[in-house]
Amino acid sequence: MPSPLHLDAVLTPTRSLPKAGLYVLLGVLGFANLATAGMFIAIGARPIPIFLGLDFLAVLVAFHVSYRQARASERVQVSSDEVHVMHEIGGRRRTVWRSPTAFTRVSVEAPGEAEVRVSLHLSRRSLILAGRLSPQERSDFAQTLQAAIKSARAERYLG
Repeated sequence: MPSPLHLDAVLTPTRSLPKAGLYVLLGVLGFANLATAGMFIAIGARPIPIFLGLDFLAVLVAFHVSYRQARASERVQVSSDEVHVMHEIGGRRRTVWRSPTAFTRVSVEAPGEAEVRVSLHLSRRSLILAGRLSPQERSDFAQTLQAAIKSARAERYLG
């Protein structure tokens, strides 16, 4: 029987622009480009609208890539037996870390207020976690992860 989970966290990057906001942005940009293109065509500068179209296409591709990367996730599970980390990208899951809870430690490095690094360690192996979260979210996650590992160890050795 598998051990109960002390932590089952799915970490996904935050995006500041929701889909509705993206559509508004693209609408405003498209309208502005069309108006500008019309003005340049009226004065005889026919090649300029091509560059405005390329500009719009570049913005569209950049947001497509950004939203595609936003679907990537990192799942961290802590049980009394092991710490398990999986990455999911495009519907494909792969395990990137598996270690016994008893010997896994969490380290938090905060060289500055803007940069916090959370990592798991076992012997000479290490894995950086929560890289796509904001510094405050990383710090909160590190505290939650440390508490879950402590709780899992207590269950294993006291229970």
